[in-house]
Amino acid sequence: MKAIELMNELFALAKPGEYQNTCDTCKAGDPEREVKKAALSMFATPDVVRQAKEWGADLLIVHEPTYYNHMDVHHDEKIENEKRKLIEESGITLYRYHDHPHQTDPDQIAAGQLRNMGLKGTVEYTDVFDLVRLHLDEPLTPLQLAQIIEERLGIKHIRICGTRDLPCTVVSGMFGTPGGVFEELKSEKSEIVLTGEACEWALGEYARDCAQLGHKKALLIMGHIGSERDGMKYITDLVKEMHPEIEAQYFECGEVYTYTD
Repeated sequence: MKAIELMNELFALAKPGEYQNTCDTCKAGDPEREVKKAALSMFATPDVVRQAKEWGADLLIVHEPTYYNHMDVHHDEKIENEKRKLIEESGITLYRYHDHPHQTDPDQIAAGQLRNMGLKGTVEYTDVFDLVRLHLDEPLTPLQLAQIIEERLGIKHIRICGTRDLPCTVVSGMFGTPGGVFEELKSEKSEIVLTGEACEWALGEYARDCAQLGHKKALLIMGHIGSERDGMKYITDLVKEMHPEIEAQYFECGEVYTYTD
């Protein structure tokens, strides 16, 4: 199977719509390359590219930009040029898979995150882009939920804004950095909102004010990679199911932050 054929099968899983301006395109290599080994990751970091090459990957599928802007527009800049050279010399075909997995039913990224969190409850998929609500069978405090997510998803530190110790039953997932997080945080339907990145002086302070005014409201900031990588693990399993003849493996890029402890 060729790289472009596999990618077109994945793209076809998305809801019908307009995708002419999608970032989900081939970023390097030959789309016609035959694929026996497919590597998947959140980012095509230099280490991931090196590891995928050593493994013998023909195709590398990533969720996020390789060249520091949403559409991967190339610039003549020292570090970008070094990275482009590394990728080109690897011989790997590199594809982006970002817009389409967020338009599947269910959203593949959210499905993977929720699957690996292992929380018991009823999932509510909404018409809002990248918004899924989980109605828990048993209440959890934001602190308890943060501890569970850190353990099960391997996130080093989750930041908690707002309520810490009040039992909640509604968890809103808005993974990555989608638009609409503030609107969901303000919604009377939400109690705990999960996201990857957030503006501290706006969303963080709003959540803190809610708590200090006696409202049950929390924002849990997971970090961008921690909030979406289990979605890419889910897609790795999907590729295995779709094409058992292709060896698929997830490569960990690691969180972008390091810590003192």
